[in-house]
Amino acid sequence: MTEALSSPVSQGYSLLSTIHDPADLKKLSISQLEQVAAECRRKVIELVSQHGGHFASSLGVVELTVALHHVYQSPTDRFIWDVGHQAYVHKMLTGRLEQMDTNRRYNGLAGFPKRSESAHDAFDTGHASTSISAAAGMAVARDLAGRSEKVVAIIGDGSLTGGMAFEAMNHLGDVKSDVLVILNDNQMAISPSTGGLNNYLVNLPLNKTYNKLRKFVWDSISLMHNDIGETAKTAVHRLEDGIKAAFTPGAYFEALGFRYFGPIDGHNMEQLTKALSEMRSLPHPKLLHVITKKGKGFKPAEENQPKWHASAGGFDIETGANLKAPGKPAKPKYQEVFGEALVELALKDQTITAITAAMPSGTSLDLFQQAIPSRFFDVGIAEQHAVTFCAGLALGGFKPVCAIYSTFLQRGYDQLIHDVALQNLHVVFAIDRAGLVGEDGPTHHGAFDLSYLNAVPNLTIMAPGDEQELRDMLYTALYEVKGPVAIRYPRGTGTGATLHKEFTPIPVGKGRVLREGDTVALLGIGSMSQRALETAELLEKAGLNPLVCDMRFLKPLDTEMIDMAAAKCKHIVTIEENSIIGGFGSSVTSYLSHAHPGMKSISFGLPDDFVTHGSMQELYKEVGLDAETLAEKIQEFCKVEA
Repeated sequence: MTEALSSPVSQGYSLLSTIHDPADLKKLSISQLEQVAAECRRKVIELVSQHGGHFASSLGVVELTVALHHVYQSPTDRFIWDVGHQAYVHKMLTGRLEQMDTNRRYNGLAGFPKRSESAHDAFDTGHASTSISAAAGMAVARDLAGRSEKVVAIIGDGSLTGGMAFEAMNHLGDVKSDVLVILNDNQMAISPSTGGLNNYLVNLPLNKTYNKLRKFVWDSISLMHNDIGETAKTAVHRLEDGIKAAFTPGAYFEALGFRYFGPIDGHNMEQLTKALSEMRSLPHPKLLHVITKKGKGFKPAEENQPKWHASAGGFDIETGANLKAPGKPAKPKYQEVFGEALVELALKDQTITAITAAMPSGTSLDLFQQAIPSRFFDVGIAEQHAVTFCAGLALGGFKPVCAIYSTFLQRGYDQLIHDVALQNLHVVFAIDRAGLVGEDGPTHHGAFDLSYLNAVPNLTIMAPGDEQELRDMLYTALYEVKGPVAIRYPRGTGTGATLHKEFTPIPVGKGRVLREGDTVALLGIGSMSQRALETAELLEKAGLNPLVCDMRFLKPLDTEMIDMAAAKCKHIVTIEENSIIGGFGSSVTSYLSHAHPGMKSISFGLPDDFVTHGSMQELYKEVGLDAETLAEKIQEFCKVEA
């Protein structure tokens, strides 16, 4: 493994180490800017090889980022990075180079742009397709206030599949505010981008006729002098517009009120700086189309972009080989258990379909895609469409399973209520990354799903306590429930539970006892059922005899199990990896208030706040959901309420 750098001024960073503010880039020549870009690219590779993080996307925008900061005046001019996981180089060039080793670490730099971290971060991002809307709002605010700063939104072709991006462009074309939208076209989101517009963009740079005609027109324009008549100039410009209409998406964007420019090479510093300088002086909405390569400069990432979208760290820079020491086989990830189980069931049931919103590998639906491609659908970054598409499939007699991260399902909430639950349609939502997710931080924590789902009528809500329960819950959702179902499960590896070949249906709305006891009842749901067992071991050493229940269902709630716990124990404790407001604890407390009004209870969950980024252990400790903190607080509660 390449030795870690002690400082950016080490060999290979001679020019980058002199950049303390974007203004330092103003005085540099094109060749020097290219050197800065090369050093930034190497720094990204070294950083992620040691500490992990988003990778290929940052490598793809190195030259673009350097050129932007060379031409524009950040932080006066505002950059909005859509999603934001490609902003590592932006952070390096805006005074945070020396802090980059803390990236995504607890109390360190965030892995995404964060306004509280730097004046150069204009907007907190983490979800896709939001940048143009934010830019539009900033631009109109600037116009109303009589200011003159520039506003730039950098959005990928994957994010452009989200309808919100087009809503924003349509509005910008109407208000005609000065905004530059940079379309970073690499044909990739996390997995390859999908959809009709993507196919248009993919074919464009390969069109030889377009490239020849464009070269002719641009050469003609460059030969013009002041003595050439206006009629001739107008004719050549019209020819250029005709080429755009015939061979590029320019006609579409211009119909929305944008001037379209490009496509240009997103790794050519001279082209980028020239184009951006020209864009900066134009006073209306415009779109610059740049072609980039995700993972540029790191061969393994160029060859396998989905795999290298992000890295957990610990890889050899020369080969890309994982440097983690071999050991016992790792416990399977929840997503893998889900993906494999769904394939097993779908091979026997021709009505099962699988739907994802641009996350086939992240949800392990790539296993379904490989096994049964005809019933697999990746709709792109379009969660709203994904949910209603599933409603249509259900009405057509199929069993759609929609796999979406918890934090992204928030984007399809209206569709879940109006298009699925209202009609009581049998759609299964496999909600991945429920609860805390670690280093990605508050934009990606699945902190609210039990709360926002709890209010939806007709919806059955389950949460497995281990991998086998996930398999059985998937079977139960498909064959034992008639209406909509949500199964929420955490990120990462499971508990190591024994997996059985056969599926066993779970009685709907029924929990299970994990440990008998008679002093205090620990009611856990999902991942916190195992945490309740760990906590019980500590409480036993303190002289308590806890009852531990894996409740499994939020809706319908197992009130019989709550009654049993209330009869056996003097105290009831609920534990959930979800907001303390409106979720599992709230439902149990509400039931106790009328069924057992004298029962002493306390609830533990995520705070009414946005949880920061860090390792899972650090975050559990911070929010008080580690076994030691829980045991300490429960002991105090039992003593106080004894």
